[in-house]
Amino acid sequence: MAVVTRTVAEDEAGMRLDRWFKVHYPDLSFGHLQKLVRTGQVRVDGGRVKTSSRVEPGQSVRIPPLGMEEPEAAPAAAKGARGEAGKEGARAASAETGANPSANPPAKPRASKDPAVRKLEEDRAFIKSITLFEDKDVMVLNKPFGLAVQGGSGTYRHVDGLLEALKDRDGQKPRLVHRIDKDTSGCLLIAKSRLAASVLAKSFRSREARKVYWAVVPGVPKPRQGRISTYLARDEDEEKMRVARHGEDEASHAITYYAVVDQAAQKMSWLSLKPVTGRTHQLRAHLAHIHHPILGDPKYFDIENWELPGGLQNRLHLLARRLVIPHPRGQGVIDVSAPLPQHMAQTFAVLGFDASQYDPILEAPEG
Repeated sequence: MAVVTRTVAEDEAGMRLDRWFKVHYPDLSFGHLQKLVRTGQVRVDGGRVKTSSRVEPGQSVRIPPLGMEEPEAAPAAAKGARGEAGKEGARAASAETGANPSANPPAKPRASKDPAVRKLEEDRAFIKSITLFEDKDVMVLNKPFGLAVQGGSGTYRHVDGLLEALKDRDGQKPRLVHRIDKDTSGCLLIAKSRLAASVLAKSFRSREARKVYWAVVPGVPKPRQGRISTYLARDEDEEKMRVARHGEDEASHAITYYAVVDQAAQKMSWLSLKPVTGRTHQLRAHLAHIHHPILGDPKYFDIENWELPGGLQNRLHLLARRLVIPHPRGQGVIDVSAPLPQHMAQTFAVLGFDASQYDPILEAPEG
């Protein structure tokens, strides 16, 4: 593949560059894209960009060799496959009507369903089993602990890949609107059309979307309700985010509001969190910054000689509890809550926290 230039379409206005690449080059990993952007091989209108940069209609995106086939080749291949399937169907129909049976013998029945077909059916059934809300424009999934949202090095099963099972007749699949970490459970918004994706993405950028997370942390933060405001930058060596200084290269401002909902003997707290911004690992890095890292966090939990209480699982205790966002067609609001994952439900039971007595939106800290 040589260097090519593509023009941003009208319905891609405001799309993040990494999401734009995901639409046009779904097999390109995020890590590979980051490297291409960081080294200046990907450019927009001749200028250097970040993966988080927004593209606008009419802009030219320079795409270097990616080490893969051009995506336009895929529909042609699919069309050829459909053509072959159509010929096979015609031969079978001819055999059924008795036309030249010796030349077109009926196909033998398959001993078992094609593995690829069976996998698509299994993926569709799995997505249906975790769907909290769905209409013709939007889906909200209850993403389980341990399931990545997008692929990467060594990650082969992820939400974006599972959505391949929901492709429509034109080969278009539902689109991710935002991301949550692999070990975070809860609400994940999916757009079922490019138009819905564009409108919902604008709602996130304009902060019309309201997200509430629940977390369990050691100790009790003081004050019990507050605002965390820092700059965050990626720590390349440790593959996590760190608190950075204003003006530092690639540092982004991050704001989180928190409130203590309940506590257990001053040893553990249940927090409600409202991220105003949406930086990578923002909630995890912010709570570690105030010395109350999230229980079970493998990257940010840094309290020495701390022992996990009996009956609790050492898994990340972070839930994308509730999502409220205007409907992309202006039909009111989408308001969805996710249940506690099994390991957090177990922790709530052990610590005596009662989720049924708490409304995460009415009690959430103000933005």
